[in-house]
Amino acid sequence: MPVPKYSKWNITAASLGTEELAHFEMICAIVYQLTRNLTPEEIEKSGFDKYYVDHTLALWPQAAGGIPFNACEFQSKGDVITDLTEDLAAEQKARTTYDNILRLVKDPEVCEPIRFLRAREIVHFQRFGEANRTK
Repeated sequence: MPVPKYSKWNITAASLGTEELAHFEMICAIVYQLTRNLTPEEIEKSGFDKYYVDHTLALWPQAAGGIPFNACEFQSKGDVITDLTEDLAAEQKARTTYDNILRLVKDPEVCEPIRFLRAREIVHFQRFGEANRTK
């Protein structure tokens, strides 16, 4: 069986999908740890009440501004150069989001996993860049 062209960068759909789901799982664990013992008063005071009414303390993927995650987040054209460029941008946007979280949050139990995730985004960006240069 022939080796896929980009296998040396470990950027197959399966490997990336698995790692991205692991990122999501880590974020879910952080959110759970931060919200599991909230009182109704804390929920209301924090502005978390509207979210709580719809989702209780369950994770509902959405942007910080409240826009729910949807399939429009996935960008794909089927052109290698276009798709790798989109992947590069997505990794940089994720890194910036983690940078912003680290500017706002000082809790080490939150910061350490966020730093780990940020480092992985940098590695992904590097691998996509290498693949793009050798397409």
